[in-house]
Amino acid sequence: MSAEPAILDTARPVAARPPSDAWRRLFRHPGVLVGGFILLFMVIVGLCAPLLGTIDPSGINPTVRNRLPGFERTIRADDGTEIPFTFRMGTDSLGRDVYSRVLYGARVSILVGVIVAVISIVVGLVIGLIAGYVRWLDGIIMRFMDGLMAIPAILLAIALVSLFRAGLFSVIVAIVVPEIPRVVRLVRSIVLSVREEPYVEAAIMAGTPTPKLLIRHVLPNTVAPLIVQGTFICASAILIEAILSFLGIGIPPETPTWGNIMAEGRSLFRVFPHNIFYPGIFLALTVLAVNMLGDGLRDTLDPKMAQR
Repeated sequence: MSAEPAILDTARPVAARPPSDAWRRLFRHPGVLVGGFILLFMVIVGLCAPLLGTIDPSGINPTVRNRLPGFERTIRADDGTEIPFTFRMGTDSLGRDVYSRVLYGARVSILVGVIVAVISIVVGLVIGLIAGYVRWLDGIIMRFMDGLMAIPAILLAIALVSLFRAGLFSVIVAIVVPEIPRVVRLVRSIVLSVREEPYVEAAIMAGTPTPKLLIRHVLPNTVAPLIVQGTFICASAILIEAILSFLGIGIPPETPTWGNIMAEGRSLFRVFPHNIFYPGIFLALTVLAVNMLGDGLRDTLDPKMAQR
C-alpha cells in the first residue's frame, strides 16, 4: 500500500509539466539565444551571399593581388562604366575578393555540417535500434563499430577521401563514416535501458509487432539525445571539412570554402594575414555557435540538467 503513493508522487511532476515549459526554458537559455543568433546570422549570410557579395568570388584579377583590407580601386561594370570599389577584406594571391569568398564559403561549410549531421543521425539511429533490440546482432555490430572508433576521425576521413575523387560527395562520405559509430553507441544504450521498462515488456507480452514496438515505445526516447548529438556532429563536420580543404584533399580549390581560403593564404600568412584571419573568424564563430546551441539543448532537454 505504501509503494503506490510514492510512485504517484514521483510521476506527478513529470506528467503535470506542460510542454510549453520546455520551450520557455529553451528560449531563456543564454547559450541557445547567443548560439542561435550567431548561427542564424551565418545561415543568412550563406543564403544571401549573391546579394551581399560584391563581385564574383572566383574572378581572378592579377593586377590587385595580395591587397590589404580597405584597398580601393576603380572597376568596370557590366555596362562599361567605371565605378569605385573597396575590397573590404582585401584580396588573395590571385586577386580574388576575400570578402565575397568568405560569404560564399559559408554556404558550403554549413551545408556540409547539416548534411553530415542528418545522414549520421538517420543511419546511426537505424543501426543502433537493431543493435540494441536484436540481441544476436548486438555483438557483431558493436565490434565493427568499435573498430571504426579505434581509428582517429580525421585519419579515417583522410583515408576515405583519398579513395574517391575530390568533391562535395566524397567529403561528406568521409566525414559521415567516423560519426556513425558514436550515434550507434548512443542509440544502443538508450534501447538497452528502455527495453527493460515494464511498459515495453507489457507490449511484448501483448504481441505487439517489433517495428511498431520500436517506433511507438523506443524511438521517442531517442529524439532529445539525438537532437543534441546532431549539433555536436554538425560542429565537428564543419571543422573536419575545413581541415580536409586546408590540407588540399577536400573540396576543389576553385570552390570557395573557409578551409580553401585559409589554405591558399597560409604561404603568405606573415605578410598578408587577412587571408586566414577573416575565414578563421567566421569558422570559429560558427563552430562556437553550434556548440553553444548544443549545450543549451542538452541543459533544456535533459530532465536531470533541467532540475538543476
